[in-house]
Amino acid sequence: MRASGLYIFVETLWRLVKDELDPETHLNRALEGTTGDALGDLYSLYSSILKSRVGRDTVGFKAIMGAILVVGSYRPLCAETIGILVERPASMVETLVRIMSSLLYRDNRQNGGIRFRHLSIINFMTSHDCPEEFRVDIEQAHREMALACLNTMISKLKFNICGLKDSHLSNEEVEDMEDRIKENISDELQYSCMHWSSHLSLSPHSVRSDTIGKLYELFDGVRPLYWIEVLSLMGNAPIGIRMVQEVLLWAKGMNSPAMEYVDDMRRFLLAFLKPIMISAPHIYISALPFTPVKSLIWKESSRRFSKLLRVEKGRMERWPARSSTWTGHSSPLICLAYSPDGLRVVSGSAGDPIRIWDAESGAPVGEPLKGHTRAVTSVSYSPDGRHIMSSSVDNTIRIWDAESGAPVCEPLEGHTDSVSSASYSPDGRHLVSGSLDDTIRIWDAKTGTSVGDPLKGHTDGVRSVSYSPNGRYIVSGSYDCTIRIWNAGTGSPVGNPLQGHTSFISSVAYSPDGRHIASSSWDKTVRIWDAESGAPVGEPLKGHTRVVTCASYSPDGRHLVSGSFDDTIRIWDAKTGTSVGDPLKGHTSGVSSVSYSPDGRYIVSGSDDHTIRIWNAETGAPVGETLEGQIDQVHCLAYSPDGRHVVSGSRDHRIQVWNAETGAQVGGPLEGHTGSVNSIAYSPDGRHIASGSGDSTIRIWDAETRVQVTKTMEGHTGALHSVEYSPDGRYIVSGSWDNTIRIWDAETGAQVGEPLRGHTKGAFSVKYSPDGRQIVSGSLDHTIRMWDAATGAPVGEPLEGHTNYVSSVAYSPDGRHIVSSSHDKTLRIWNSKTGAPAGEPLKGHTIYFTGASYSPDGQYIVSISEDETIRIWDAESGAPVGGPLKGHINQITSILYSPDGRHIVSGSWDKTIRIWDVNTVASPGVRPVSDGDNTIQICNTDVRGDSAPSDLHLDQDGWVNQANGDHLLWVPEDCRNGLTCSAILTIPTSGFGRVVRLDLSSACFGASWEEIMTSG
Repeated sequence: MRASGLYIFVETLWRLVKDELDPETHLNRALEGTTGDALGDLYSLYSSILKSRVGRDTVGFKAIMGAILVVGSYRPLCAETIGILVERPASMVETLVRIMSSLLYRDNRQNGGIRFRHLSIINFMTSHDCPEEFRVDIEQAHREMALACLNTMISKLKFNICGLKDSHLSNEEVEDMEDRIKENISDELQYSCMHWSSHLSLSPHSVRSDTIGKLYELFDGVRPLYWIEVLSLMGNAPIGIRMVQEVLLWAKGMNSPAMEYVDDMRRFLLAFLKPIMISAPHIYISALPFTPVKSLIWKESSRRFSKLLRVEKGRMERWPARSSTWTGHSSPLICLAYSPDGLRVVSGSAGDPIRIWDAESGAPVGEPLKGHTRAVTSVSYSPDGRHIMSSSVDNTIRIWDAESGAPVCEPLEGHTDSVSSASYSPDGRHLVSGSLDDTIRIWDAKTGTSVGDPLKGHTDGVRSVSYSPNGRYIVSGSYDCTIRIWNAGTGSPVGNPLQGHTSFISSVAYSPDGRHIASSSWDKTVRIWDAESGAPVGEPLKGHTRVVTCASYSPDGRHLVSGSFDDTIRIWDAKTGTSVGDPLKGHTSGVSSVSYSPDGRYIVSGSDDHTIRIWNAETGAPVGETLEGQIDQVHCLAYSPDGRHVVSGSRDHRIQVWNAETGAQVGGPLEGHTGSVNSIAYSPDGRHIASGSGDSTIRIWDAETRVQVTKTMEGHTGALHSVEYSPDGRYIVSGSWDNTIRIWDAETGAQVGEPLRGHTKGAFSVKYSPDGRQIVSGSLDHTIRMWDAATGAPVGEPLEGHTNYVSSVAYSPDGRHIVSSSHDKTLRIWNSKTGAPAGEPLKGHTIYFTGASYSPDGQYIVSISEDETIRIWDAESGAPVGGPLKGHINQITSILYSPDGRHIVSGSWDKTIRIWDVNTVASPGVRPVSDGDNTIQICNTDVRGDSAPSDLHLDQDGWVNQANGDHLLWVPEDCRNGLTCSAILTIPTSGFGRVVRLDLSSACFGASWEEIMTSG
């Protein structure tokens, strides 16, 4: 009767009395008391056991039982380890396990770890049903365990704890690594390093002072590096990020210096996770030298580690501030998603690997996820946050480990065309995918195998798929302009297709309560549907002026957010369909993906402008700082006549002035244009700047005050692509997509005479001759024309020879020749007097030319191409001078020499300006240092104990390898391009692409790596 059907009651009672000399007496004593409900009787039995077995040392009992209880959620520990952590003899723990054998046991599968026999025992020990003298305060137990872990780490962590002998070896390549860990990292230290933060985050906030003190003691110095070293050796480096984030959340709102150290470690782990995962020595060899000089970690460790490589140029002073715009992708964003805990954002793009971002700082987390061979169309986290799923135009779906970034299985294959969308089921057991092969497939998320037959019904490609919140249904949107609902279990259609959109469906999503479906479409609308009946709910949501690419519900279902090719984001009231507030503006190209954070406080957006932006969901304001000195895609450049400044025009409608020597921005941006700035020019006296824009206007600005000095010059009916001052500064010539060339009075802004007509397509480039008497123009009609600058009359016949667009024209300094570049992949030089070609076309770029310019002395021509390279040519012979200059990672749009001829400046769609030293890169017969072989640029050529710098090459994963393939050091992603590029300055001077130079003269590598640490 007393068991009341509970087997655990009978089992516990049997274990209590089975080894007693007088089992009947013990049985009767245990059964004393009135009979109540089943759980009450079970708890009475547990109380009886405690009272009969535990002596007077209830303090010791509670300490041990509390430890066993709180560590059991992570890893049961043996008696010896428990004893060390609670500062009790192991024999005392052993005795307790023996006398409490009816409640506790040793798990031999877990190295003798001590476990409770049943969950009900844990519930009892922490409840008010347990007598107070035995009751475990769970929060207090976690606090005591957190302190025990911190004390263990403070006393036992040390440099190179496992005595690794060679920094060239990865952790996996150390043959006896497992034995080294067992011998050198005790069980209590292993446990402490893995779980201290979990115990801390579950400890009470009311008694934090001593805990914070210990935390400060751990993080104030070099011990945090030793902690990360242990995680690396144990193969658990990625959890370090989660651990410090746990601590920061626990201490939120508390002003403590300790938290500054913890946050610094978070940034360190985010920046250097890759080498930390691969090789413990590279925490010191590779990560520390690239740590910002004003970071707390560097300040604490620089005195202890003196024999490191030096980042001579390009080292950051501070961790990047939280920016409202995240950059790192080099191609248009297509998709993004928050992790379930809101701490990460994953993104996919049209041309580069998947990236993971820290949602708080916008910093990249680890290395990009490489595997897909074509554009990534969708990404999402599994409901438990452990995996990331991605779909691609390469017809596959991939699943990745969210912490390590490693693939967890083979690609999921079955679709015969691009996989345009994929989504997890709410329970995480299945995936659904939609494809341009017109089908939908369901997959087993664990095995990667297809479940059942493909779902067929759409008559065109499936663009978007999603599960209902209860997992019973799947909704799909298609290029056939319909939405369909499917039974997720059977794959059969549910009801009729939902019809109403008049163009392609771009996205579909269920409301959080499952009652509604939202869809976005190329018809510029968002629609809401009743999920059960399929009927439209209200009128279409209208406001966007171009294709609506995406729509998503807020977590509470009260709002919808949508993104569009009109470059804006809109928030809508999901009930009324009305727009909430003004559109969110900031992206400079179409918005391809939007999503709410799990807590609904933020909106993340991805765009064709290659960036991710974060917005406050309530106010619509950008979250984070607008960083000074940042630049959008560069469309045009000009040097000031004195060579001191470079001015740039960008896609974001802005003009910026830069110090040509330091790269610093000079003053604020010049703003006024409503389209991209496509051409820019200084007046000959340097006092004014003229700009031509995609908004079809020309503006003149005071170069010093930054204010517009004339009325906006209007007249062209198409985008401006070229503006140029006359040599005397009195006039400006402009070329436009409206096929005309116009001349303007530079002082008044008035048009001079009639437009110059003759080209049958857009005038892409215009230039004055050095004497100002003629104008030359290059056009999309494949021809070059010369004009009398005074009368506007054509001079001679058109210059013909190019077989594609003429992208640029320029006079030689003496006016005798004209150089033209073309999309036919050639440069041509022409006699400016006769119009005859001067020699053969110059060939070398692998994709079409985008520009060319003469050096001030006329000896050289510099050219640029969509192949992302710069080439220098001998102007007389047409022979190439050296090899191509590489460094830009997107199309180069502008190129010119400095007025003194010592430098070349280039601008690119990669959002950088680069300045090159002509003496270094343009000496005849000299091959540039960086010619595609990824040779790194080193200041000092003495490498201690290893091969010479000429043998060092950078691989695609950031490792600088020796000739024999050994890893010498690892370079952060934002430094790699600047390390292999021979440019002397990159604008902006921080972030991706900045110039980086290393000094290896004092560094220790290989067998001598331990010498990096200063003794004493």
